[in-house]
Amino acid sequence: MTHAAQPGAEPSPVRIGLLGAGVVGSQVIRLLAEQRAELTARVGAPLELVAVAVRRPHKHPEVPADLLTTDGAALVARADVDVVVELMGGIEPTKDLLLTALRRGAGVVTANKALLAEEGPALYEAADAAHADLYFEAAVAGAIPLIRPLRESLAGDRISRILGIVNGTTNFILSAMSDTGESYEIALKEATRLGYAEADPTADVDGFDAAAKAAILASVGFHTRVGASDVYREGIGSVTSADIRAADEIGCVVKLLAICERVTGGPGDGPAAGEAVSARVHPVMIPRNHPLAQVDGAYNAVYVEAEAAGRLMFYGPGAGGAPTASAVLGDLVAVARNLVGGGRGPRESAYAELPIRPIGEVPTSYHISLDVDDRPGVLATVATAFAEAGVSIATVRQQGGGDDATLVLVTHTAADAALSATVDRLTELDSVRQVTSVMRVMGDMS
Repeated sequence: MTHAAQPGAEPSPVRIGLLGAGVVGSQVIRLLAEQRAELTARVGAPLELVAVAVRRPHKHPEVPADLLTTDGAALVARADVDVVVELMGGIEPTKDLLLTALRRGAGVVTANKALLAEEGPALYEAADAAHADLYFEAAVAGAIPLIRPLRESLAGDRISRILGIVNGTTNFILSAMSDTGESYEIALKEATRLGYAEADPTADVDGFDAAAKAAILASVGFHTRVGASDVYREGIGSVTSADIRAADEIGCVVKLLAICERVTGGPGDGPAAGEAVSARVHPVMIPRNHPLAQVDGAYNAVYVEAEAAGRLMFYGPGAGGAPTASAVLGDLVAVARNLVGGGRGPRESAYAELPIRPIGEVPTSYHISLDVDDRPGVLATVATAFAEAGVSIATVRQQGGGDDATLVLVTHTAADAALSATVDRLTELDSVRQVTSVMRVMGDMS
């Protein structure tokens, strides 16, 4: 499918079908109209919106009636639709609709992170077979240019790690807890009142949204297919005000991070001991001087470490109608340019096929707070539990005394499974009344 014009001839319009006209879709429609002349100049041909599929047409008086349809299947099958922009969300029937469009050679632009994390391989394979474009910048971190830099600008480099604050709701909640000292429950209510959290915030606060984005980032960054089920996930529901204070005492802040990295080493001498990919989402204490520690409120940021380029950070609004629509239009312009020029954009790159390393084999550090008996020998008993698990202690301090005695320990880096086993062992000690807090720490805090 090409729109390349003969010399001296006017290029034919690139015809667009839109699935969904909600918060983001309505902004895409607005921007297509308001920036028509500029977009035409950038593409080299007019962008013409020819159909908009919605569930309830009467809810969209801003869309010309002759463009509205409730038949998404007919829209994606239309031979005159060159690019399908998908903003309806969900897995089904969205997957089948996009497969139909790709198989007939239409370009696809989508912001659907859940679909890509769950069903990405089927979409990539259909795009490759039909030599069609599949772009998805808006699926991760809203308006922040990220996917294209990873798969194009850094295509000649070797990425070692990607760290991201990729969910604005959880970042707003954790920032509020840090700034005011309020509890998770109160901060969540405030986030809901201000519109940062949905009525059902499960996808955000339990880490599902961030895990889908982590799967996409790991797939693109490490040339390996990583699905949502491959991503270890913890949410922020168990983060307490005490955790926030404990982080502050060691010069850290608490963030929910998507962490995607190349890891080496592992148990034994087999394949597990070689290079692999780790993808995980969980709360982490990060040093206050790290760039991500400065990202507050509902903003997103992604920190990339590459061998040649070094350390890069991408920052900006990670959600919202207009910001996300900006990313969608950027993809749309790229796909349309390819059609006009008779080419196509970058294909999926999964040549590396690195294994996925389970969380238990990933090296990390723990911050652990214990309520303990205030008597001689307790520290020695606790230290023995760590030693028996092969975990060394970086720092230890006691707070309070008597019935309020607390030990706060930070470990050196060790396999996550060994650290988790140590925590389980601590709960069995007679001298430990309660393990009050456990949280991973970025880096070795010794």
